[in-house]
Amino acid sequence: MSQLQIGFLVYPDVVQLDVMGAYQVLAFPPNTQVHLIWKTLTPITSNEGLIFSPTVTLANCPPLDVICVPGGGMGQIEVMKDSEILSFLQQQSNFTQYVTSVCSGSMILAAAGLLQGYKATCHWVFRDQLAMLGVEVVPQRVVIDRNRVTGAGVTSGIDFGLTLLGLLCGEEVAKMTQLMMEYMPDPPFDAGTPEAAGQEIVDSLMQLGKPLLDAFADQTRVTATQLSLKS
Repeated sequence: MSQLQIGFLVYPDVVQLDVMGAYQVLAFPPNTQVHLIWKTLTPITSNEGLIFSPTVTLANCPPLDVICVPGGGMGQIEVMKDSEILSFLQQQSNFTQYVTSVCSGSMILAAAGLLQGYKATCHWVFRDQLAMLGVEVVPQRVVIDRNRVTGAGVTSGIDFGLTLLGLLCGEEVAKMTQLMMEYMPDPPFDAGTPEAAGQEIVDSLMQLGKPLLDAFADQTRVTATQLSLKS
């Protein structure tokens, strides 16, 4: 079996579990080579303060079988308007088997014009914003539409990774990977969706994240206008 080239875009302020949930899954089979991609090889700091060391630059990245874009904090706003990164994603999409994202990373794909006309998902907080970018948003944990595979918020990266691995390597390999990870979620609280958490918890979280949400909303409006001018 030929080696599969899988690349995760990483950038300052990226959400580390958006990357590492799927990375853990996709790095398990011996026929996959996983790259961490950024403009330089200088270590970068995630939204949570963890250090990522990119393994390949945008310029030196090999042709990929899978490109995956994770979400981020405030740093994602800079990525959404970075023409060099958007151009890189557009170029890779011309020959990848799958163009993918986790969490709000789908908004970066949409900013690059790569999700218009497709069904996709993202973190529940950003569904309306993703729809503003011309994407048919489906409120599911993992959404597959032709060669676009998108995961919802943060922890869905594991489900996304297993789904994608099944497409790439077959169900048996995906099941072995799930077993290796002992992935059998049994959370201590039933608060993983707005409906389950209840309005009081939702309101508290939205208030806590208001600066980030407002900044994302502003950039989404700018990006939506730019995309409409290009169409």
